Amino acid sequence: MQNIFFILTVLLGALHLVIMALELWGTPETQAKAFAMPLAFVRQAPARVSLVNQGIYNGALGAMFLFTCLLADNPTTWAVRMALAGFVLIVGLVGGFTATKKIFLIQCLPAVITLFIGWLAK
Repeated sequence: MQNIFFILTVLLGALHLVIMALELWGTPETQAKAFAMPLAFVRQAPARVSLVNQGIYNGALGAMFLFTCLLADNPTTWAVRMALAGFVLIVGLVGGFTATKKIFLIQCLPAVITLFIGWLAK
């Protein structure tokens, strides 16, 4: 179970780096489609700034997941991975209820699976 938890941690980190890339460097058309937003909205300067800001947060979250993979496996590392997955779950729930329902599938489901496997690995 610990190996599966480790792999899921890597996958969650990679997922958030992909989301970061879409938010920072995606074309407005790609961003509008990926995030279920009107293209006219995504092209506005305040929306562009907001997407970049969100991208930085998602990049930091992804980097933190991957950074924990460089640390020795111990109870503290496990707790940090679980906390990060918990943050993803909370943010995914908020996004799913307020932005687009597909966030439930893209963020919440992987977070729930990771938390469950992490709990079993403990």
